[in-house]
Amino acid sequence: MQTPRLETERLILRPLALSDAPAIQRHFDNWNIIRHLAAVVPWPYPADGAETFVRSQLGNISAGEEIHHWVLVLKGSDGEAIGNIHFRPYADGAKGNRGFWLAEPYWRRGLMTEAIIAVNDFAFLTLGLDHFYVCNAATNEASRRVKQKTGAEFVGFIELAHHGGQSKSERWIVRREDWLRGRSVAPVA
Repeated sequence: MQTPRLETERLILRPLALSDAPAIQRHFDNWNIIRHLAAVVPWPYPADGAETFVRSQLGNISAGEEIHHWVLVLKGSDGEAIGNIHFRPYADGAKGNRGFWLAEPYWRRGLMTEAIIAVNDFAFLTLGLDHFYVCNAATNEASRRVKQKTGAEFVGFIELAHHGGQSKSERWIVRREDWLRGRSVAPVA
């Protein structure tokens, strides 16, 4: 299945494109973002890091890997990518099925929570998944809050090396039944 375009009240989530590399490079090359990410992300971030990443991910998708990559774009803006969400519905690795980042100027506005609600709807309503896992560095309080607001249940700690020196990560499960029950009451704000 191709990655669909998703919309929320304030955002457009559109499939990743090579033309997003300059904006990703500009926003992602930031220690405040990188420090909470798994150590597989290079740091210092190379000048061609975003282009290399985008080409690699688009190549994986073209080769048939089931991965959905969205860039987040503010509605009414010039279309510049301000963040990214990837979702691997059938991945079985320690890092879980979904990851995300948001450019620092857009933090603390509820934008990532809004985007994750749309991705969870896609996972459960379109793909029909029963559950999936997500992880974050234990020191990443903002990521933890997004998970708490979007129906994830904490299941325990795992070891996963991150740039900030920590290796303690939180592992969460998001279950279809819980998500649908929570969505029927009221959308998460």
